[in-house]
Amino acid sequence: MFFKFFREIKMSENSAWKEKVKEVLEDVRPALQRDGGDVELMEITDDGVVKVALQGHCAGCPMSQMTLKMGIEQHLKRLVPEVKEVINL
Repeated sequence: MFFKFFREIKMSENSAWKEKVKEVLEDVRPALQRDGGDVELMEITDDGVVKVALQGHCAGCPMSQMTLKMGIEQHLKRLVPEVKEVINL
């Protein structure tokens, strides 16, 4: 009984930070869209890796890695401490 309860708590905690990641990405999207780009959330792993797909102008932009690491990743890490890394697929 205890283990089932513990697992349910862990799952709800896991869901909470993953929902926060989705919210933060929605906040970032308008800035990318102003420049003709976008970001799509592909996967969030349990170990804190957020996998995204940069789209539009962001997909072919030579500065996309900078946008990903210094923009999106740093913003996510600041607001969602569970995030360890953001990678572009």
